[in-house]
Order: sequence, then C-alpha cells, then structure tokens
Amino acid sequence: MATITIEGNEIHTVGELPAVGSDAPAFTLTNAEMGDTSLADYAGKRVILNIFVAIDTGICAESTRRFNAAAGSLDNTVVLCISADLPPTLARFCGAENLDNVVTLSTFRSPEFGQDYGLTVADGPIRGLNARSVIIIDENGKVVYTEQVPEIAQEPDYDAALTKV
Repeated sequence: MATITIEGNEIHTVGELPAVGSDAPAFTLTNAEMGDTSLADYAGKRVILNIFVAIDTGICAESTRRFNAAAGSLDNTVVLCISADLPPTLARFCGAENLDNVVTLSTFRSPEFGQDYGLTVADGPIRGLNARSVIIIDENGKVVYTEQVPEIAQEPDYDAALTKV
C-alpha cells in the first residue's frame, strides 16, 4: 500500500507500482471504439502509461497534452493515456484538443488493471479511481521507470520519465 495525498489529505492505494526490472503486468482495456486493446498489442515497442484520475480535470488534461507533444518525436514508442473515463469522453477530449499522438484507454470494464498495477485508490473521495502515475515499459515488456505522484494535484515529472524512453 502506498500513501499519497489529495489536497493535502492522506489517502492510500491498494498496493505498490510494479518494480523496475519486473515484467509489466498484462492488461486489456477499452479503446475509443469500445473494443479491446491489450499491452500485447504493443509488443516490441516502448510503452508509456500515463495514468490519471479524470481527463476533464486540469492536471490530467495537461499530462495528456504534454505526453502527446513528446510522443510525436519518440521512435518506436506509444503513449497510452489511461483513466476510468468512458471511451467517448476520452475521444471527445482528444478530438477537441487535436491530440493524435496518444492512445486513450479506459479501465471502466477492467478494474483489475488498477489492482494489478497497485494504483487503485483504496479510500477517500476518489476511492476506486487510479492514482496519477507514469510507468514506462521497454520493448521487452520490462518496467524501466515508475512514478506515483505523491499529491494527486501535482503533475508528473515529465523530464525524468522521458529520459527513460
């Protein structure tokens, strides 16, 4: 269990992020077309998981924009923006913002994602949602970087993450 905060108030996750050097847990999430997308679909690519609470909040939206901008110049890399938002909500946001370098995925059918990655919030006002985190997986499916943002209202360290790609 990890301890993080929301507006300075302590909350907890159900576990810890996967260890650097470990195999990334497999997952299948719902894409913008309401179909299934799995981690295996990106075998042989570097994968950035940008995990956030809700796309219609300022920092979640900004992280999606920032990773979209970076993704355009990254070779053999895909950025997956993951939240519990419904796929049409994620698609609407990306369409309105002209974001086409990221893939949005929803956990709404797959709550085990947050459990397997140790980032489901266990208590507090956002209980059941996923804590803001960045996880980078290399071409071989190994976790090479993790960051669980200590305060939900804080942006991830984009530079530290992108140096691991």
